[in-house]
Amino acid sequence: MIVGTCSIELHLPGVQSLKEKRSIVKSLIAQIQKKFNAAAAEVGFHDVWQSSTIGVAVVSTHAVHANQWLENIVDWIEHYRPDVDVIEHNIETIRL
Repeated sequence: MIVGTCSIELHLPGVQSLKEKRSIVKSLIAQIQKKFNAAAAEVGFHDVWQSSTIGVAVVSTHAVHANQWLENIVDWIEHYRPDVDVIEHNIETIRL
């Protein structure tokens, strides 16, 4: 079994409050969970208005598949969510 994880650091330009930030992040997480069947949560910058780190995890039988799955998620965010900027992402796979 392979567990793939990805941390995605985001910049949320124009956000003026934590309430607005949480609305955007909550929507993004729900879309990732629904569209990609992946676990996702906000894991960093909880109290910073214009920054967030999202953690995503997937389980697969092959490391290449898990890696591509996570890359597809990052690509999707960059392409379909113009309200957020991906600053950086880090993908790791672990064999259990």
